[in-house]
Amino acid sequence: MSVPLLKIGAVLSTMAMVTNWMSQTLPSLVGLNGTVSRAGASEKITLFQSPEEGWQLYTSAQAPDGKCICTAVIPAQSTCSRDGRSRELRQLMEKVQNVSQSMEVLELRTYRDLQYVRSMETLMRSLDARLRGADGSLSAKSFQELKDRMTELLPLSSVLEQYKADTRTIVRLREEVRNLSGSLAAIQEEMGAYGYEDLQQRVMALEARLHACAQKLGCGKLTGVSNPITVRAMGSRFGSWMTDTMAPSVDSRVWYMDGYYKGRRVLEFRTLGDFIKGQNFIQHLLPQPWAGTGHVVYNGSLFYNKYQSNVVVKYHFRSRSVLVQRSLPGAGYNNTFPYSWGGFSDMDFMVDENGLWAVYTTNQNAGNIVVSRLDPHTLEVTRSWDTGYPKRSAGEAFMICGVLYVTNSHLAGAKVYFAYFTNTSSYEYTDVPFHNQYSHISMLDYNPRERALYTWNNGHQVLYNVTLFHVISTAGDP
Repeated sequence: MSVPLLKIGAVLSTMAMVTNWMSQTLPSLVGLNGTVSRAGASEKITLFQSPEEGWQLYTSAQAPDGKCICTAVIPAQSTCSRDGRSRELRQLMEKVQNVSQSMEVLELRTYRDLQYVRSMETLMRSLDARLRGADGSLSAKSFQELKDRMTELLPLSSVLEQYKADTRTIVRLREEVRNLSGSLAAIQEEMGAYGYEDLQQRVMALEARLHACAQKLGCGKLTGVSNPITVRAMGSRFGSWMTDTMAPSVDSRVWYMDGYYKGRRVLEFRTLGDFIKGQNFIQHLLPQPWAGTGHVVYNGSLFYNKYQSNVVVKYHFRSRSVLVQRSLPGAGYNNTFPYSWGGFSDMDFMVDENGLWAVYTTNQNAGNIVVSRLDPHTLEVTRSWDTGYPKRSAGEAFMICGVLYVTNSHLAGAKVYFAYFTNTSSYEYTDVPFHNQYSHISMLDYNPRERALYTWNNGHQVLYNVTLFHVISTAGDP
């Protein structure tokens, strides 16, 4: 008898328990994962010297006629003639390093999910043994309940095999990256151009495969939120704190912004550990004040709402300058359409696995929440969705895998009540419990790198783990 090819659903807890998250993820965030750090930055291996470093003064003296005599170490002719190639190779090597860093995160995620599924397999075997050993000692009702439970768990066998295959795939990808890095290093040493185009194609193919694998393992539907983990109690009742969702795993800088309007001061802590201790930070003074608490750090820049306007500002931390700013067409501001807690929260910026988002509303949408994808370079709206959910009735909101999740209150007793799916332009009402420990949430954002919710709760900086429902297609399923 042939079995139809079906999509198998399995609840995969990416951070199943608070203790598991604390033992595996927090060390990486705090900087205790073995990476050597110096003066607040991860130690790097310099692959190529800058052009300025190509000529070095060796000795200098003065001739009898007063002229200066200098001896210089001059780079090899092949180096000079291939400066363009050197830049290309450097960029290529950086890509490979980025792939390698992303693979580390992916491997950690896969390992966690695999461990969870394996525990479910153990439970399934235990239930199967109980079923086989039942010799009439169970009542008919208990026997049927046990049988139904067993039926629910049966699909996990296929899911486990799929995850084992995914793990083997990641091991092969890691080996390919290692070999590719060696090839690039050899070319760099010889300063030649042999096989460059082939290597470039291999890098692009690896990036595509990694992206596909990450999309497969990284996304799912929210089914649970853990109990809160209080990181620190600092600042006023309202504010925001965040990490850069696009930074490598070794970069655990934390940005802190106290207050919900007229603020300009942003503190950048070197690590999460430094943030907890309140040490090792630098200060950025924004050229324009912010409104609300819906800020986000994405790929080295802060995105925020300029005070008393519907203008989005992109501030680059390294250059300490505004790269671009743009009005969000029709967006309400100045407490026209805030969340239920007020606080100039008209515009809320978010980042998930799919990129940068803006959540707001307009008069044309009658105060209902609008979700827009933003181009992070130009801040132009690429697409918008009208969710139909009144923004003033929402406590807070966050994006996971292209889905907007909305809480029904910012106070105690809140739950994740509404979900809007941008891929299908559809919605559903949900009932996911959400423990609001300090009774007043004024900022709630999802970080796809850690798969955690960052919140500001009545002057407390709090983390939540999430549980996602992950769908895996069996072989041959389109």
